[in-house]
Amino acid sequence: MTDREQHQVSVRDDWIPMPDGTRLHARIWAPRVEHPVPVLLEYLPYRLDDWTAPRDSERHPWYAAHGYASVRVDIRGTGSSDGLFDDEYSVQELDDGIAVIEWLANQPFSTGAVGAFGISWGGFNALQLAGRAPDALKAIVTVCSTDDRYDNDVHYIGGAVLGIDMAAWGGTMFAFNSRPPRPEVVGADWVERWRERLEHNRPMTPVWLAHQERDDYWKHGSVCEDYGSIRAAVLAVGGWADPYRDAVLRLVENIDAPVKGIIGPWSHQYPDRGLAPGPGIGFLQESLRWWDRWLRGDENGVEELPALRAWINNSEPPATYYAERTGRWVAAEAWPSTATSDRAVPLSSLVGGAHGPVIVRSPQSTGLDAGRFFPFGNATDLPTDQRAEDGRSVCFDLPVDEAFDVLGSVVVNLAVTSDASHAHVIVRLCDVAPDGSSTLVTRGVLNLDKRHGRDRADALEPGVEEDARVALVSTGHRFPAGHRLRIAVSSAYWPWVWPHPVEATLTLQPERSRVSLPVWTRATDDGVAFDPPEHAEPLAIHRLPNSSELPQRSVSYDVETGEWVLDVDPGYGGGREYPDGLVFTEDSRETYRIIDGDPLSASAESRWAIGLEKPDWRAWLETTSRVTADAHTFRVVNTVRAWARDGGPDAEVELVSERHFDDIVPRTSA
Repeated sequence: MTDREQHQVSVRDDWIPMPDGTRLHARIWAPRVEHPVPVLLEYLPYRLDDWTAPRDSERHPWYAAHGYASVRVDIRGTGSSDGLFDDEYSVQELDDGIAVIEWLANQPFSTGAVGAFGISWGGFNALQLAGRAPDALKAIVTVCSTDDRYDNDVHYIGGAVLGIDMAAWGGTMFAFNSRPPRPEVVGADWVERWRERLEHNRPMTPVWLAHQERDDYWKHGSVCEDYGSIRAAVLAVGGWADPYRDAVLRLVENIDAPVKGIIGPWSHQYPDRGLAPGPGIGFLQESLRWWDRWLRGDENGVEELPALRAWINNSEPPATYYAERTGRWVAAEAWPSTATSDRAVPLSSLVGGAHGPVIVRSPQSTGLDAGRFFPFGNATDLPTDQRAEDGRSVCFDLPVDEAFDVLGSVVVNLAVTSDASHAHVIVRLCDVAPDGSSTLVTRGVLNLDKRHGRDRADALEPGVEEDARVALVSTGHRFPAGHRLRIAVSSAYWPWVWPHPVEATLTLQPERSRVSLPVWTRATDDGVAFDPPEHAEPLAIHRLPNSSELPQRSVSYDVETGEWVLDVDPGYGGGREYPDGLVFTEDSRETYRIIDGDPLSASAESRWAIGLEKPDWRAWLETTSRVTADAHTFRVVNTVRAWARDGGPDAEVELVSERHFDDIVPRTSA
């Protein structure tokens, strides 16, 4: 807790006008004081009226009670905001964000100093708005976000199509953007507004697939293009169970403005919410000190904190869920740190290595035990025991005679030859216990077409050796004595990596291949400590029971056809009843199919059913999104049907919209 007097809090909704007359829906929590205060902004497309309301209720009132006006704004065309949604992080979204910041800075309740914060989407556009450098934006807190929209987001990984989220997140956003505005906010013409939104809504997956190289589409909004454009103070927060943690290290290394980083054991969540894996921290108190320093000018010493505070996980048996990870906090005064020492080991010197060539030709089903791309703290999110995956890969083991810590990005350089002109290589780092159980620590992917750069496509020349550099996603992990550090190499990783049209056989030369380990050499805990989590009283919602009898995550194999099926409930929140009487329901399912030996059999499907209901109105919709491919093209099929009842239970039900999209996208390097 801070020692600042806590204030009573007011809350009101308002409309923020854009230069073209469009109004964005905002909710403002403010302290009941007579003087202006600094303002905090969270800017999202996820519906402040309902979907994010539980999470919003924990932090915006807390900030207001500590002397800030805290404002939650729905992006144009989402929630109950006017206008039509364009694309994620579009020019329009960022132009609107700048206008919102200027509006907030000029309100009577504002001192003119604005901070922006958010997790995931809100963290992304906080960084991007900071890259625009508006005068009023003095500081940001960005959580689970990225500086690189191409190679560190939900679309591509290592230059390969991220099959699991290129399809699933595209389907999710297609469903989310099909939701209606709230009648209580926009008025009696809500059905017509919804119809206009539905007629304008388009699936984004075909757009993303149309940019298979890192072109100007992806450079837009990627602050790694110009770190020097950021003048606001940046606090970057991530988790080892979140896919965006590399961005924290890059931001700390490259931003010239005041910048600090924190990486804990967390999933894709704010680290104060009590969601697995913990332990959580007093994130709100930590961010408050950041705001106090850069928005109020308090000399509280945050700039003297270590550049990076990072958690190092202890070795634990593999599990899809950890309530809390064991481990310790360490501190780096700069990043890269002098406390890390690079340890390079030839693969030929590892157990399983050889001085002759090694063949890698993995089954297409390799990767089904990879876990969720975005762990949210659900029971089945994290990777299972990797022994089956290791059996589908070529493995090189390093016996651990003396315990050591890894902190940073492990890099594997492979001398590799392919018999096909297109191929992927996937490298996993595992911690193998004496009983043989294999815990996934981290992994890296390289589409070999992108070996010379993500912005270009260079087909392989079959039979010609290449030096493939595979940077694994950064990690903090302790390898205990008596265990083995395993490097597992595969040529397939479904559904994370969409397969090339033809299976490739890779040949590795272990004597010309090596792994470089960033070994953390400081043995002390560095005295890093955080306050326990705090937040405001959460919104009193009632969780509705899950009506599905299907498991949250299952893998099945048809022996006759050879088809593998991964079926997943992504578990974004399910049904809930709000204090205002709104009943919000959502059911979703993701299904991934593939047949070993047939990369063209890959398919990914996302299905959603969403309902919103109060006594005097009801809206519900169903969407499907399916991605398949042949040798030359991707095919993306999306459907949406939406119904409304404008009145009580006896009112007429109206089909608001029914649309079908069938998009064909050429394969260029995926």
